[in-house]
Amino acid sequence: MRIADLAGRRVAVWGCGREGRAALSALHSRLPELRPVLFCSEAELCDVPDETPFDVVTHAPSAAELAACDVVIKSPGVSRYRGEIEAAERHGTRFTSGTALWFAEHPRSRVIAVTGTKGKSTVTALIAHLLRARGRRVALAGNIGLPLLRLLDAPQEPDWWVIELSSFQTRDAAAVDVAVLNNVYEEHLDWHGTRERYVADKLALAQAARTLVYNGGQPALCACAARHPHALAFGGEAGWHVAAGWVRRAGQAVFDLARSPLPGAHNAVNLCAALAALEAAGEDAGAAAGAIASFRALPHRLQWLGERGGLGWIDDSIATTPRATCEALASLPGRAVSVLVGGFERGLDWRAFAEHVRAQPPHAVITMGANGPRIAALLRKAGGACRLVETTDVEAAVARARELTPTGGVVLLSPGAPSFDQYHDYAARGRHFAELAGFDPAAIGEIEGLGIA
Repeated sequence: MRIADLAGRRVAVWGCGREGRAALSALHSRLPELRPVLFCSEAELCDVPDETPFDVVTHAPSAAELAACDVVIKSPGVSRYRGEIEAAERHGTRFTSGTALWFAEHPRSRVIAVTGTKGKSTVTALIAHLLRARGRRVALAGNIGLPLLRLLDAPQEPDWWVIELSSFQTRDAAAVDVAVLNNVYEEHLDWHGTRERYVADKLALAQAARTLVYNGGQPALCACAARHPHALAFGGEAGWHVAAGWVRRAGQAVFDLARSPLPGAHNAVNLCAALAALEAAGEDAGAAAGAIASFRALPHRLQWLGERGGLGWIDDSIATTPRATCEALASLPGRAVSVLVGGFERGLDWRAFAEHVRAQPPHAVITMGANGPRIAALLRKAGGACRLVETTDVEAAVARARELTPTGGVVLLSPGAPSFDQYHDYAARGRHFAELAGFDPAAIGEIEGLGIA
């Protein structure tokens, strides 16, 4: 379905975050006579451009209200598995998204699409950085922070579109030249309903891809790749992998990890994913690898803020799964680390984190947020030598970390949970953490390179 197909139809936009606002603007640009219905909260309305005409409903739409529409452009955060959506579909309402509309408008664009439970933003930005280092004109957009519809009418077609897709968006992609499946773990069960459905939605991106790039260390991804006609693995000795402190292509040492701006073993794998994507796209990945050293790490991802009061402070607010927190701790061997964990309750399994803490105890674990009590109870049950402190929020957690962490130690915000119990998003949580630690939150920076360059 293209935007022109919406002319003369009863159209609604559901949600008015970044994606919803981009959809409203695109409709106004292409179909100025159209007056859509906007379903959103009162709080979201303040960000809507005044020049965009719409009728507003400031409550969650019922099945009947959705069924009164011909087409609903749904924001990614609205689960496709909601009962009212299924009911409206039975009455003939079609649901689409900004991602689906963009792909329908760009059937011949060259696209590298990236998804994964963790690391997808870093891999996406790194691919764009490496392509630009090779002199390519690149669009960097998608879930990484710039909705695709914001680039609907680009004045010049880029050589490559490098697009991050969340599990909420993967089924909306079409005609992808290279799809990168970085990893798949348990996440977003509140949206997908079950782990099996989450994994299936992630892997759906492979169906849209001419070439599939996948993490060869993950059985679920290997099984998916076995059914794909053109697949390239990374992480194994035959392809891009890490060994003896180097990123290697088969037996050849290509990039010294001592030059990497990205800490941790998980980020070394992210480098392999990006280089494999370039190779699958027909680019000279080996020649591009040296540009890794000039890549600027994304904010709120194991971001070193600096030292205050004799302590190091690290913002890893993007860590929204327990596994991500384990990886953050593993990147700081030999340091006295007080880690702040907890946030929005999504029902994820924290047992692996408890085992990690028991086996490799940090200096302290400080719980906070809505699921903090559940995490603390699990850690007490698991036992171990780690000091455990329960607090209510980031402010209290930072205060206790400052008291408990020895001089020369590190305070690490790596919550392992989303921020929605107390913040608009993970970035707001990270900025508040930085402010509490004594840093200027405005200096943290934004993701570089978004848009076309």
